[in-house]
This record gives sequence, C-alpha cells and structure tokens, in this order.
Amino acid sequence: MRFKSRYFLCELVLEDPRWKQNISQGTVFYNVREAVARLHGDFGAAACSIGLSVKYLNAYTGIILLRCRKDSHQLLWSSLPFITSLENRGQRCACFINTLHIGGTIRTCQKFLIQYNRKQLRLLLKNCKNPEEKDAIQKSIASCSLKNVEEPEFMADEEID
Repeated sequence: MRFKSRYFLCELVLEDPRWKQNISQGTVFYNVREAVARLHGDFGAAACSIGLSVKYLNAYTGIILLRCRKDSHQLLWSSLPFITSLENRGQRCACFINTLHIGGTIRTCQKFLIQYNRKQLRLLLKNCKNPEEKDAIQKSIASCSLKNVEEPEFMADEEID
C-alpha cells in the first residue's frame, strides 16, 4: 500500500527582496514545521512532520512546492497563513506565504503553475510602455509550456494583444 500525498504550490512573498539569497529548503521546512507546531501543538507537529518535505524551491521567483501526507494536509493548509516571518541563522525576515494550488501530483501543480505564469505575463503585457517590452513578454508567454500537455480550450481560444 502506498501513502497518498498532497502537494502545495505556494508563493513566498518577502518584505525585503535582498533576503532571497538566504532562503534554503531547510529554512522553509523548519519554519513551516514550527508554524504547524505552534498552531496545532504536538499532535499537529507529529502528524505533519512524518511526510512533510520541500520538493522544490525557487528563491528568485518565490515558488515553493511542499509535500505532505493526505491525511494531515488540512493541518498544514491551515498553518501556512500564520507564517509571518522566516528565521535563518538568528535573522528574521518578514514575509507571507500565498497558497496558489493544492494538487494530488507534482504534474498537476506544474500545469497550474504554467497557467498562473501566463496570466501574470498577460497582466504585465497590458502595462507595457514600449514595443521592445511588449515583444519580450509575448516571447515569454509563447515559451511557457510543459511538453506533452494539452491546453484547456478556454486558454487556447484567447488572443494575445
């Protein structure tokens, strides 16, 4: 029998962007585990820490992929909004974690992240001031893909202005 997992695709928003270089998977893991323990006590900490791991961290974009067991995913989900700072080597940096998607596989989280990035790029495209910026963003939108992934119909019909 295998253990089912849930994957949390989250966005880490830091108050001080210079702190991005100090973030590691261990830092995120420690702070998430401490938040669960603070909110749900010893039971919550034990239930979540069994299968909790940081599968992916991109400090530059602030994207985090967390994995936990399916039976304790609600404990983790309820704890993420209460993380208001990250502590690393005695330093604290104010932040918050925005949960973007919860999926059953890493693949579904990847698909969601591609669609999310396209939406963000389209918002940037509307605010472009010159043609060079517009061309660069349109190329970025065109390059957002995951091989062998079918696009939903509503995304394929949209025009890029």
